[in-house]
Amino acid sequence: MRVLLVGSGGREHALAWRLSQSPRLSELKVAGGNAGTAQLAENLPINPEDVDAVLVAAKSHRMDLVVVGPEVPLALGLADRLTADDIAVFGPTRAAARLESSKGFAREIMAEAGVPSPDYRVFRDPSQALEYVRSAGGPIVVKADGLAAGKGVVVCPDPPSAEAAVRACMHDRAFGAAGDTVVIEEFLSGVEVSVFAFCDGQEVSEPVAASDYKTIGDHGQGPNTGGMGSFTPPVAWSPEFAREVTETVLRPTAQVMARRGSPFRGVFYAGLMLTGSGPKVLEFNCRFGDPEAQVILPLLASDPIDVMVACARGGLAQTPVEWSRQPHVGVVMVSGGYPGRYQTGFPIAGLESDAPNSRVFHAGTRLEGEGKSARAVTSGGRVLTVVGRGDTVAAARERAYARLASISFEGAYYRTDIALPPGDLPPEVNAKAVKER
Repeated sequence: MRVLLVGSGGREHALAWRLSQSPRLSELKVAGGNAGTAQLAENLPINPEDVDAVLVAAKSHRMDLVVVGPEVPLALGLADRLTADDIAVFGPTRAAARLESSKGFAREIMAEAGVPSPDYRVFRDPSQALEYVRSAGGPIVVKADGLAAGKGVVVCPDPPSAEAAVRACMHDRAFGAAGDTVVIEEFLSGVEVSVFAFCDGQEVSEPVAASDYKTIGDHGQGPNTGGMGSFTPPVAWSPEFAREVTETVLRPTAQVMARRGSPFRGVFYAGLMLTGSGPKVLEFNCRFGDPEAQVILPLLASDPIDVMVACARGGLAQTPVEWSRQPHVGVVMVSGGYPGRYQTGFPIAGLESDAPNSRVFHAGTRLEGEGKSARAVTSGGRVLTVVGRGDTVAAARERAYARLASISFEGAYYRTDIALPPGDLPPEVNAKAVKER
């Protein structure tokens, strides 16, 4: 099959790597891409968010399947356009992608499906939102309703911080139109787990799970980012827990979406909080997570093209979805200053080095130069995800950090506590890089 992959991040490099292993693949092109995907496919100079350009490329190159990595093209209706031209697409329609593009809509679906979730209120009027947070006490969570690149969520310990978060969203428009509506939720404490499962609009596959790290600094310090690392399996994950999540969260949501005439086709991503009263859904996303994809996709034992076509065309019930259970740990290397202002264009050294049971997925990189003299340089905030695998999470973590130690670029920063057990954190916290930031 000829496959077009849409996107430019670490998730897309992981998808390209896994797709390239399918015996069904005859040709792979990437709309966007990075220095990593260039080693596996032909990168097309297309903005992944340019729906018209992606559609033209899919048709002109006679693609049999389009795999959409990021959320924005889905929210813009790319899947609808491709389906209208009878091109199989792995990713939900614009209506189904509202599970991610509108947190208020997602809460409405959860309520109808009976999915356990925190109490919430939706506000479109800034004065009403401010009045509510002044009386609600704390802690509470303020979320921009729309897409905000993983940065539109603020945990507020008290009313003043909640007021500041509401003003940032609705008055200052820190997240643009995404913050014109806010969702204010009950604060939940516990362990966060990201759960992923394939869906063809009716059937839901066996899920798999990972834990990720949102804040820039060790010990959960600093502002939220798009993701600083992840590992699998989470401590609490088990076959029994997987069945519980399928029956109480994933399947009821799929049934409600189908009943509403917007069947979900693609990969469900449920962000859960494991509370004392059981798991509750913090959010839904409509694609693989990043950096979770970099530790999840190596576990997919089934042919990815078989699974993705089954999601696009139906037939997931007849398509085996099997997951390995080998532990993987991924650590994200970012540009100095991220998630704030940062510089790019720095050469990356050490990529050619190899280490057993490890691999490097590119994100914010590009090739500079031509032919054999081309070299990878930084081009974004999140630059690389370095992944290790082993018989235990501890072994996988050791291999990830060992490989990471051989890679460098100016201003490089990473967390040192990815996949460490609670209470087993080292005293050093990347002191030199933190000082430079």
